[in-house]
Amino acid sequence: MFLYNLTLNRPSGIQCAIYGNFSAPKAQEIVVSRGCYLELLRPDDNGKVQTILSSNVFGVIRALAPFRLTGGLKDYIIIGSDSGRIVILEYSKEKHAFVKLHQETFGKSGCRRIVPGQYLATDPKGRATMLGAVEKQKFVYVLNRDSAANLTISSPLEAHKSHNITFSVVGLDMGFDNPVFAAIELDYADADQDSTGEAASEAQKHLTFYELDLGLNHVSRKWSEPVDNGANLLMAVPGGADGPGGVLVAAENFIIYKNQDHPDVRAVIPRRTTLPVDRGVLIVAHTTHRQKAMFFVLVQSEYGDLYKVTLTYREAAVSEIKVKYFDTLPPCSSICVLKTGFLFAASEFGNHALYQFQGIGDDDSVESSSTGLQETEEGFQPVFFDPRPLKNLVLIDEMDSLCPITDMKVANLLGEEIPQIWALCGRGSRSSLRVLRPGLAVTEMAVSPLPGAPQAVFTVRRSQTDEFDAYIVVSFTNATLVLSIGETVEEVNDSGFLGPTPTLRCQLLADDSILQVHPGGLRHIRVDRRINEWRTPGRRTITKATSNERQVVIAMTGGEVLYFELNALGQLAETERKDMAGDVACLDIGPIPEGRQRARFLVVGSYDSTVRVLGLNPEDNMKALALQSTPSPPESLLLLDSPQAGTSGEDTRLGSLFLHVGLANGVLLRTEVDRVAGTLSDTRTRFLGTKPPKLFAAKVGGSRCMLALSSRPWLGYNDMGRYTLTPLSYEALDYAWGFASDQCPEGFVSVAKSTLRILTLERLGETFNQQTAVLRYTPRKFVIHPDHRVIIVAEADHGAVPLAQREDLPGPMNIENGAIQEPGFRGPELDEQLGALEQQFGGMRGGQAQWASCVRIIDPTSLQTHHALELDNNEAAVSLCLARFNTAPEEGALLCVGTVKGLSFYPRRADDGFIRIYRLRDAGRRLELMHRTPVGETPGALTAFKGRLLAGCGNILRIYELGKKKLLRKCEHRKLPTHIATLSTLGDRIFVGDGQESFHYMKYKKADNIIYEYADDVAPRYVTSALQLDYDTMCGADKFGNIFMTRLPSDISAQVEDDPTGGKFAGASNLLQGAAHKLEDIINFHAGDTVTALQRAAMQPGGREVILYGTVMGAIGALLPFSSREDVDFFSHLEMHLRQEQPPLAGRDHLGFRSYYFPVKDTIDGDLCEQFPQASAEKQQSIAEELDRTPGEVLKKLEDIRNRVL
Repeated sequence: MFLYNLTLNRPSGIQCAIYGNFSAPKAQEIVVSRGCYLELLRPDDNGKVQTILSSNVFGVIRALAPFRLTGGLKDYIIIGSDSGRIVILEYSKEKHAFVKLHQETFGKSGCRRIVPGQYLATDPKGRATMLGAVEKQKFVYVLNRDSAANLTISSPLEAHKSHNITFSVVGLDMGFDNPVFAAIELDYADADQDSTGEAASEAQKHLTFYELDLGLNHVSRKWSEPVDNGANLLMAVPGGADGPGGVLVAAENFIIYKNQDHPDVRAVIPRRTTLPVDRGVLIVAHTTHRQKAMFFVLVQSEYGDLYKVTLTYREAAVSEIKVKYFDTLPPCSSICVLKTGFLFAASEFGNHALYQFQGIGDDDSVESSSTGLQETEEGFQPVFFDPRPLKNLVLIDEMDSLCPITDMKVANLLGEEIPQIWALCGRGSRSSLRVLRPGLAVTEMAVSPLPGAPQAVFTVRRSQTDEFDAYIVVSFTNATLVLSIGETVEEVNDSGFLGPTPTLRCQLLADDSILQVHPGGLRHIRVDRRINEWRTPGRRTITKATSNERQVVIAMTGGEVLYFELNALGQLAETERKDMAGDVACLDIGPIPEGRQRARFLVVGSYDSTVRVLGLNPEDNMKALALQSTPSPPESLLLLDSPQAGTSGEDTRLGSLFLHVGLANGVLLRTEVDRVAGTLSDTRTRFLGTKPPKLFAAKVGGSRCMLALSSRPWLGYNDMGRYTLTPLSYEALDYAWGFASDQCPEGFVSVAKSTLRILTLERLGETFNQQTAVLRYTPRKFVIHPDHRVIIVAEADHGAVPLAQREDLPGPMNIENGAIQEPGFRGPELDEQLGALEQQFGGMRGGQAQWASCVRIIDPTSLQTHHALELDNNEAAVSLCLARFNTAPEEGALLCVGTVKGLSFYPRRADDGFIRIYRLRDAGRRLELMHRTPVGETPGALTAFKGRLLAGCGNILRIYELGKKKLLRKCEHRKLPTHIATLSTLGDRIFVGDGQESFHYMKYKKADNIIYEYADDVAPRYVTSALQLDYDTMCGADKFGNIFMTRLPSDISAQVEDDPTGGKFAGASNLLQGAAHKLEDIINFHAGDTVTALQRAAMQPGGREVILYGTVMGAIGALLPFSSREDVDFFSHLEMHLRQEQPPLAGRDHLGFRSYYFPVKDTIDGDLCEQFPQASAEKQQSIAEELDRTPGEVLKKLEDIRNRVL
């Protein structure tokens, strides 16, 4: 078996975000790292954050830093990664890519303790950078420019110190003095030698300054002083002419200003009144905002509270620190302040956000000051505050994030054309159930009923210089309605359009006159309101029409095609006519290229299943230049320019011209048209739906794109230099046209049945659009009930306060048998106002080993909660399944929930474990507890098995039967290594995924009532998710980011089945304390992120089955099995060439990355193959020649294999 790995949805969580001017001097941009992806984001004029570029670096991005050379106008990006190399990147606007400027090797690859890459700090003046490891090693690189103004980098200068753990590194602002870097360090040399542990308890953190002497080219430890042992973060204070310099140390509950030869200035961090006394306040993110006369630091605590830190100073002496409560946001991994007055918040979990400043905290909010610090017997006096709704910030935009996906299933619960992906995402009060549909999200701007069912709709501007449309023209079977676009959309009668006839086409011409094509002729409305009419000869009528601003082509009954051009007098003059020997089905003419007088080609589709390309140049005389036969009669045509053929600056070829043909059988053909000769080549096909696609041109993302209307709408557009055809998540439309107005700069006006709709797209480049149901606690697992078709979710949060004990919720709680009865008090997530505050502030914090948990029933159609049942007794739901029991067939499928009481970690301990059995009442809208059975261990996995329940309790595998008052234990197996993480069954076979020791294949022998093991894996794998593929094969993923498949060899499988003992005695004669037989690895692949869910599904009608996986960072990927050896050879050779020609950006070896823990086996990396279009034209040509193909054929293969998945 060979698999093709393809990322369908890029990781959406953000680990690190930096702000700078990366593409141009005044550009306000953010670079973020998402797993192994590096992305450039830019807020547009409307405040929407757009993804400009996304690049897979095939490595672990551990740290990012921007820097700018002295006097420079653009920022560079330095990456600290797992490659053992420092890499400096620049964003190239011409190539639309990150360009690697320098790559210097300093150590081994991998995330190691003593190999630098974890910490990165730059000198504010752009003269040097420090790269630090968690332990021992630090390198300093001097950055400069040569005579040609190119960036140069020095050899590394060492600043190592053995037995030293580093917690944070920052570059100090020293003006133009020697660069200085500060680090929080802990020396453990004494603790390492002391076996009693006393030295470890007395170990002291130090703040150390490292100075780079630019004259001597040497790094020295300049100064070191003990610092609070709770110190975790350093923030540089502006120096030189901008401020006092030095560093702010964020410690638990305090912010301390420190500098050499300066006394400490300490201020307490204000804390919430509801926070338990034993919980401290740690700062997790910070950003500094500078203005000419002042600066301030915004810091965020682990609870999400933002504080504004200001210093009172004279020259280099700081006299006071003020820490003022600013606002509360969800906890972030990074925050960035843009100079345009925006704050970008990269959330740890849940959606990221862009806020606008309404104020800078100059109000009377709670403030602590170093001058008001009071010391008591118990320590320093804390300052308290209550979080409030946003005051200084206002939300402008949100970026959807699935991080983390905790469980995922694919099911068509809504009866749509394609199945939906149901994913549990988020943590705590920001948790959600997301419904993902392939396609772009569509926003309805307006919906208006119309007097009848329209046939077509168009938009027209008043003049060529206008930015927005002036009229919407709606055509009915016997009339034309003209609507004026202003503050409101109103009908007008003085537009000059002919009313009592349908309109086939309308066009604004180059001289600002308007053309209306109707069945009886052409109506030319001049700028001065004079009207010229051209009528059809005899009883013939116009059936089809196409036009641009200078050319008009009409087709009449009988198949005659007439060509008109706008002459110098502003008149439409008939230039040529041609008899097509049969009625014309469709025609299209492209827009006029820049600097040309006319479009070169006319395309005509006939009912005899042919498409002809005719030349419109005077010398061509509408001569047929090319002909293409189609498998079905063409219904619609569209000529469209592709994105630029080459992405490198030296590639000057124009982008290709493509002809799109919508066929009667629902297929879209895409054929390349030679710009000079007009010949057709390289035809690609895509099935769009059951209706013949109607094709329309519209403007999206600043460029011309294609809207195809079939049984669902599709959009073909340019996404980051690549042509993408993706469905729109909207109902079927009958007709559409591009639309632009003040409120909707880029949208569509469309008709569906008897309604007029104005639509716009939310965010381009997204593979899936989402609907969200808000949850109360972190979701753990969910199941879909096959009969009632409802979703049942198990939620649990550690260190949270259960609903019954919440004092901050209004009104009394009425709780009976663990179920909340009063609908008004079912939890904050079910009240819009309370839910918004809960998401902003987070839930109440509980103590250690305190849990809050519930089981929820959700209606998949409305995403409303039918029933949320809180668990009492400090229990947390950790697993669930549906099971039908032989002893109670009348009950149907019962819900089995595994719970654990008082679970704590480090070490992992629990008071007890239980299995709760619920029956569903009221057609699946309510849960009723039948009984609860103690099991003594954590029930980590449950599944149905032959009319019984199979439970993994700790490392014990048990079979239970349903009793009247509790579950009855019937059989158990006690010899599994650590902790049962997954369970699946087929026939008599049981497949167990162990928490540390991979898969174990087991068998249940009914006659002896015994479970025994007959096969296991040779590699220790920390299984996080599993998927059973067949009787012998399991697909699994471990917590280190590996996806693997294990298979029992067929001869051994047959031997186990044929053995009269069922392999019982073979299992008893174990090998090295393992099973008698060993599993074989048939697939190994490193995904680069912890996979939490595996599902097998076909994502399109009649499509191939693929394995879908979801990850902690919110990525969704697919593994597609190859069907032919020819494809395997082609893609493996393409992958091999791209490894050489397109080395990863972060400096990591691609083969080494995909073989991080186990050598990659029989899996081809589609993400690397899809970087082929980003290579320069010369590289594309040389790689294609090595593969005995043309670049177009390679691109077609890449497009085809992606289309097999989505």
